[in-house]
Amino acid sequence: MNPIPSTPLTLEIARRVVWFEPPERALANPVQFMAYAMTYATHEDMQVIRRYVSDDEFREALDRAPPGIIDARSWAYWNCKMGRYPAPPLPRRTLGDLAVEPESWPPRCGATGGVDHGQPLSAEEVQEQARARWQQMRQQDSQLDAEEIRRRAQEEWRARFGSKEEKD
Repeated sequence: MNPIPSTPLTLEIARRVVWFEPPERALANPVQFMAYAMTYATHEDMQVIRRYVSDDEFREALDRAPPGIIDARSWAYWNCKMGRYPAPPLPRRTLGDLAVEPESWPPRCGATGGVDHGQPLSAEEVQEQARARWQQMRQQDSQLDAEEIRRRAQEEWRARFGSKEEKD
């Protein structure tokens, strides 16, 4: 990834986004700078930064982002903006062999709702699985009759607020 040039605007952004080190030093490490920018920069800041960072360089910054900088919401947003949906897992720290990386991404959901690292599902397959899970949930709900639901609601109410007799 090419360094981001030191202009008055980029230096000001670097000063705010990477507040704990000199702006020149922050801009010298573009991957780390971009990770902080993806998390803390404003929309206007990103418009300025995007003048100097191509889509390919942006994707590279995502691929090489240091762990622990980008929060989950920002990670999902920027990956989506770069055409990666669903977003790959967040970068994470590893200590030797203690952290095991997934074999592939994106995960494939199995019929039981677990994760299967096989081929990614198509949109139609995801929709069909969601429909099947929804129908299964609705079937379970319909097995409860109205009296059972009423009885459970009364029990929960009494457990939470006590009965009328106890208050008198």
